[in-house]
Amino acid sequence: MMRIGHGYDVHRYKEGRRCIFCGVEIPVDFGPDGHSDADVAVHALMDALLGAVALGDIGRHFPDNDSKYKNADSMKLLDHVMELVAEKGYSVGNVDITVIAQKPRLAAYIPDMVKNLAACLNVSEDRVNVKATTEEKMGFTGSGEGVAAHAVVVLTKNE
Repeated sequence: MMRIGHGYDVHRYKEGRRCIFCGVEIPVDFGPDGHSDADVAVHALMDALLGAVALGDIGRHFPDNDSKYKNADSMKLLDHVMELVAEKGYSVGNVDITVIAQKPRLAAYIPDMVKNLAACLNVSEDRVNVKATTEEKMGFTGSGEGVAAHAVVVLTKNE
């Protein structure tokens, strides 16, 4: 049996914040603002995983009013989500993530993002796809005010 999940997340940018996507820090002087490290791509991925196994969303599991998640490393939160997926008897078939941002440019960092995610998801890198696009200077991402991400996952039932 297969299950499919979709996740979406968005964060505004803030000067002086670390800029982290899929566990990779991008050397710029701004980053997504949020309660945790605000890794928008991983947040979308976690929502997709949780949705695929009908376990709600990241707000249910990691509420932004809980101080233990203040500045949390989203890759560690992803480890916990993967434990929940495994408890439900599923494994990752493949993952496809789209980061929507006018800035920063992400192409040079995507191989490291894929490597990080593959290790955390316990799959080979050829099952993880990360891509980045702009919105041609339209909307809040296009104006550089923030960033958004979509993630789609396919899970397969463990034998």
